[in-house]
Amino acid sequence: MIAIASPVLGAEERQAVLDVLTSGQLAQGSRVAAFERRFAELCQVREAVAVSSGTAALHLALLAHDIGPGDEVITTPFSFAATANAILMAGATPVFVDIEADTFNLDPAQVKAAITPRTKALLPVHLYGHPAAMRQFESLAATYRLALIEDACQAHAASIDGQMAGSFGTGCFSFYATKNMTTGEGGMITTNDTALAERLRLLRNHGQQERYRHLTLGYNLRMTEMQAALGMAQLDKLQRFTRQRIANAAVLTAALHEAVQTPVVRAGCRHVYHQYTIRVPQKRDEWAARLGERGIGTGIHYPRPIHRQPFYREHPTLFRIVGAHDGRLPVAERAAQEVLSLPVHPALCEEELATITSEVLRLCA
Repeated sequence: MIAIASPVLGAEERQAVLDVLTSGQLAQGSRVAAFERRFAELCQVREAVAVSSGTAALHLALLAHDIGPGDEVITTPFSFAATANAILMAGATPVFVDIEADTFNLDPAQVKAAITPRTKALLPVHLYGHPAAMRQFESLAATYRLALIEDACQAHAASIDGQMAGSFGTGCFSFYATKNMTTGEGGMITTNDTALAERLRLLRNHGQQERYRHLTLGYNLRMTEMQAALGMAQLDKLQRFTRQRIANAAVLTAALHEAVQTPVVRAGCRHVYHQYTIRVPQKRDEWAARLGERGIGTGIHYPRPIHRQPFYREHPTLFRIVGAHDGRLPVAERAAQEVLSLPVHPALCEEELATITSEVLRLCA
């Protein structure tokens, strides 16, 4: 089976973890601090704060911006549920507007109409590794004095005109096992605001500025030394992994672009292909099943928009939809019926790429 995702872990990662185990320093320590410094350099920001997951990154970023009950945060309905769940976890209200049909990212043209006096932040997602329209969101955030929080959990090393994802606002990254780089679990928050970074460090560690001196209510959302050691080994390989993902995507697009709708790349954007996602207007689920029978793993990211998830449908007062017709967001809902992700990860060989393209083309015939 050609897997839809395949973490690339080698001797360097194994040795890094063994070194931590030998050291006896397992909780947050020098390796976490070193990983934070290196990740800040990658994102071209002053500060990076390591946490236990991408969801923790989103949650703490919202809290650090003083977002809570009575506040609204405008975001996309087409993402993993953690994007909106983190807003609810902070006590605020997710406000969903529709997406762009080509990039699947939050549509900036619809965001302005959703801003109200209660709006406190914009939370776009760099879905599949393609940067969201951050110049427009920067402008809106500045005009309306809103926090700008980037869900960059799928966008390690993505950029717009050379500016890195995670540097436009407060960046939130995930290092889950299937991400472009992994620490097994883990997350990172990036910022140029030193005071914000200090608050994030308090929030992730029970509000402690120093041991047993608690300045605020905080959480236990720290990163371990083992995770950080893995992260540094993966950072050494991230650019190579990314170049290979981009090269693999180019092979797929060259073979498939006349047969199916392949991913777009906006001018100036570096798409890092966390997912390579095509559109299948009819029989998407049948395609997924038939490719699976032929030894090709696929993914559907995502089969149901967040506002259509059972929990959200059962609690309609917890969120708001803007620009909807009869409670629907048509672009996101159509995408959920048509998207299909193909393997693009850096462990693929030429023969596997050829198999993927030939089998997809067979389905198009």
